[in-house]
Amino acid sequence: MDYKDRCRYLEERIKQLNEIGIALSKENDFNKLFEMIIEEARQISNTDGGTLYMKSQDGKFLEFKIVNNISLNLVFGGTSGTDIVWPPLRLYDDSGNPNHKNVSCYVAHTGKTSNIKDAYKEEGFDFSGAKAADKNNNYHSKSFLTLPLKNHEDEIVGVMQLINAIDRETGNIISFSKDMEKQVESLASQAAVALTNKRLVAELKNLFEAFIKLIATAIDKKSEYTGGHCERVPEICMMLANAVEKANYGNYKDFKMTEDERYELFIAAWLHDCGKVATPVHVVDKSTKLETIFDRIEVIDTRFEVIKRDMENKFWKDCSEGKDPSRKKLKDDLKQLYEDKEFIRLINIGGEYMEKEKQEKIVEISKKYQWENDEGVLIDFFTELEIRNLQISKGTLLPEERQIINDHISITIDMLEQLPYPKKLRNVPEFAGGHHETLDGKGYPKGLKADQMSTQAKIMAIADIFEALTANDRPYKDGKKLSKAMRIMGYFRDDCHIDEDLFEIFVKEKIYKKYADQYVRAEQIDTFDEHDVL
Repeated sequence: MDYKDRCRYLEERIKQLNEIGIALSKENDFNKLFEMIIEEARQISNTDGGTLYMKSQDGKFLEFKIVNNISLNLVFGGTSGTDIVWPPLRLYDDSGNPNHKNVSCYVAHTGKTSNIKDAYKEEGFDFSGAKAADKNNNYHSKSFLTLPLKNHEDEIVGVMQLINAIDRETGNIISFSKDMEKQVESLASQAAVALTNKRLVAELKNLFEAFIKLIATAIDKKSEYTGGHCERVPEICMMLANAVEKANYGNYKDFKMTEDERYELFIAAWLHDCGKVATPVHVVDKSTKLETIFDRIEVIDTRFEVIKRDMENKFWKDCSEGKDPSRKKLKDDLKQLYEDKEFIRLINIGGEYMEKEKQEKIVEISKKYQWENDEGVLIDFFTELEIRNLQISKGTLLPEERQIINDHISITIDMLEQLPYPKKLRNVPEFAGGHHETLDGKGYPKGLKADQMSTQAKIMAIADIFEALTANDRPYKDGKKLSKAMRIMGYFRDDCHIDEDLFEIFVKEKIYKKYADQYVRAEQIDTFDEHDVL
């Protein structure tokens, strides 16, 4: 090869290495990356076979990632679908001494490239395994080039081994030249940096997800009544999103998401209630109408006992004074007192609806059992605040307490908008913060209308409502049966709380059933007519 040919050859090699480097930096799938590294190394060196090992996390083994051989038509690992059944190579013996007998392990320990001309004549390493495999496969492993994969911190992350360099003109097996060794080392260096970067990104991604799930778990653990909500909503959310993508009917038949957009929705679903970290526990956990840091029904019970005592004491005092009080009246009064006490205990438990008559009866009871306080002033049996709480018509929360709960979504948006998102996650605040908006603009916190909401936010709204309806850990209700939950979901659709077309997919593709089979109690799962719901 003359000088000009040599220059052109080197120029082409540099160009090829640059292209390989760019390709390696763009690939995110580790299996494809492993294959790309071995394939490019084989192309550069014109070898028959190649193996790629990566160090195990504990640094004790070299794990097979890719094994291929052209002559034997052998492809293991990577995207081949064929698992590598061979055990990993041990880097240390039982005494903890470095394994220098195996050439790949030696390179992993020393960081030195090993260029062996003929394995059958090599005395420095143990090639008995290769020789046994040759015998079984009628093959002859001769030249070996084994290189360390060193990242930018000079850390050895793996080993690449090429077997049997082939002369491009004669087709004979030859040894690896020094020039070829340098070129493959250059590729190995690029490959190691690419693998390290991808691994670092993957580790940071795992850390990011773990941190998000930690926040969600902390919120769920904050209240014994909402445990698991933050974990279950993402499950429904992604089930529905997958179904929407596959549906070939309705207004969303053309809806598609990239992998990045799917991940963005997944993260948003985990963070949709992160603002609850600032919600007072006594409001979240208000399981009865009179509950604060404790259930004040016990105080009310004590008052009833005092009234009972006073009734009985007056009767016996009148008897002692010869007034002959009516025993029947005392019995009737005590019976009525007991009934009023049980009525108050019953309505202290929140429900779906409380009639006006019952609300008025609370005021009547308060006036009926007036008593004197320590200052001798006649006061009503209940305070004004107690009456307000007992008259709550739905659930257990006063309007101002409900507002505190509702404020969690504003806090969620405020928190999420403070984060420095990468480009691929910039819609997280909108996706997470839109699940309490309604299609008619009457939702909160921003009063958005249908055309102002993303499909992802609408999907999350359905997931959030359905989980809440079927959850069996709420303070004021048990989880609803599927039939009733779906009937209520239909009401939400009619009231423009959820998207009609998305709900149709939720029903027709049986997302409710798929979720229920995994997360809803068996006694809640019943049958209903889907046509009635739709």
